[in-house]
Amino acid sequence: MSGLTHFDGKGDAHMVDVSDKAVTSRVATAEGWVKMARETFDIITEGRAKKGDVLGVARLAGIMGAKQCSNLIPLCHPLPITKVAVELTPDETLPGIRIEATVKTTGQTGVEMEALTAVNVAALTVYDMSKAVDKAMEIGGIRVILKDGGKSGRYEAK
Repeated sequence: MSGLTHFDGKGDAHMVDVSDKAVTSRVATAEGWVKMARETFDIITEGRAKKGDVLGVARLAGIMGAKQCSNLIPLCHPLPITKVAVELTPDETLPGIRIEATVKTTGQTGVEMEALTAVNVAALTVYDMSKAVDKAMEIGGIRVILKDGGKSGRYEAK
């Protein structure tokens, strides 16, 4: 299991010991999208969804998702999150909604999983609030686009 930090010498899954790592400022940004029918896009962007403000609710859901990451992903450390920002941007070219989440902490491990969770939960919320008119929506493109802080330094997606 060379290179996979969540496995011990026997190959058993374990939570990584971060107690010897330095406490540093850390940030991660993730992105993704929800593609939908033009009619669904128009309903969301014109504020006509029967369940309410789709983008506002999805933003809050993404923030809540980041805060729950260690409860959802078995080997994630609970972290003192200092900031979560979730942006949902309508994109006519998809058509759909582009989602970007940035999470910050000062700690001993990074917040990539929290940023990814925020994007996923926001995307699922867009789907949930819109599925009555469009069950064929597609969620995708979810990836880390920025990670900074800690021993491994800065990563930016190309």
